[in-house]
Amino acid sequence: MSIHEFSHGWIAYKLGDTTAKYQGRLTLNPLAHIDPIGTILLPIFLFIVSRGQFVFGAAKPVPINYWALKNPKKDMLWIGLAGPAANLLAALLCSQILKILPEANILAVLLKNFAIINIVLGVFNLIPIPPLDGSRILTAVLPSEMARGYARLESFGFFIIMIFIAFGLFDFIVWPIVYRIIAILGL
Repeated sequence: MSIHEFSHGWIAYKLGDTTAKYQGRLTLNPLAHIDPIGTILLPIFLFIVSRGQFVFGAAKPVPINYWALKNPKKDMLWIGLAGPAANLLAALLCSQILKILPEANILAVLLKNFAIINIVLGVFNLIPIPPLDGSRILTAVLPSEMARGYARLESFGFFIIMIFIAFGLFDFIVWPIVYRIIAILGL
């Protein structure tokens, strides 16, 4: 989550928004990105309720000041892509390191798990359901009128995501893409 959130903040900073920097969020330190509910309570609750079968959580989103961006609509495309791209890049880097490590090595096991978690985070966040990054990307490419209407879904986003997961759509959409990327990277 640190790589993901840092990347959003770093790209926003490069595009003119200093908000994340001045709030101490331009860091890979995970403590800066912990949300008490989304990062701690929600995963624990879901773990208990599902008897260890399902865990889901969220980091504290990096603050973005749209008005500080040079071209807010276009810049949000790059900011939205930054987190998932960083996750997939981290997985790619891990896959390359794994090619030179012996398989029966604890570091290899950790790197493989780290890579898979990053792939899941990257793919999941590309789903165009607000507030996921895919919605930021979609909003940036939609005509302004449609983008405004679509953005209104954000207040229902958490519930839409929970419905998405509850009806097993995660299994039909996210996992096939994740498995394909895992195969491509040779993990």
